[in-house]
Amino acid sequence: MPEIIHVAILEDHPMVAKGYEVTLSNSPHIQVVGTANYGDDLYPLLEKHPVDLLLLDVEVPVSKENRSPFPVLTVIPKIIQLYPSLYVLAASMHNERSLIQAIMEQGASGYILKDDLKGMSELETIITSIVNSDGDEIYISDEAHYELNKPRGKKKDAAVLTPRQLEAISLCSAYPNKSTAEIGKLLQVTDSTPRNLLHAAYARLGVRSRAAAVERARQLGLITPPAAPPSIRTLQEGGER
Repeated sequence: MPEIIHVAILEDHPMVAKGYEVTLSNSPHIQVVGTANYGDDLYPLLEKHPVDLLLLDVEVPVSKENRSPFPVLTVIPKIIQLYPSLYVLAASMHNERSLIQAIMEQGASGYILKDDLKGMSELETIITSIVNSDGDEIYISDEAHYELNKPRGKKKDAAVLTPRQLEAISLCSAYPNKSTAEIGKLLQVTDSTPRNLLHAAYARLGVRSRAAAVERARQLGLITPPAAPPSIRTLQEGGER
């Protein structure tokens, strides 16, 4: 884990960006290396400075001249592919389930609502937890978390994992002490892929950590529960005879 966490900001409202900078400047463990106000300024910023976490507004213009929305859903995976050790914390005013899930499935490590006063006041802690957890933890604002968990019809469609996500969660269940990088080796993938798979699975399951994802997957019957201790199994088997 880095001694100093280097943070870059993508935010088109100068006052909001300044608020982030002031909040984070109080931390001896975080350094804001730069702010981009437009999408087109993001790549030059990332090329210029080493960055551990990008605080990314999901709704910024492409440039001063082009006010069209910057395509963050396609940009997030590209950035993570270019910078595999970089984490993305999305910030937004929007609390739509489809957007939250889409952002997380593209590899973001968190989704914080701009009106989440508690979350914004704990921004230093959230950033530190994301970066230092090696991809094991994400942050989703409580209201957004509720939206992801809200029942839709007879079941939660967010609880359906893709085969690859299910494989990743199954390996986490089988090898709880392995790091995300080690899980990636078992999956035979490299760089940011295992982290992205896990974070997408967390979003679909409506949870915030690896341990919670494994437990939720067990509850839903998506993966097998842990075996009972031998003494319990012996008693159960003996009682069945």
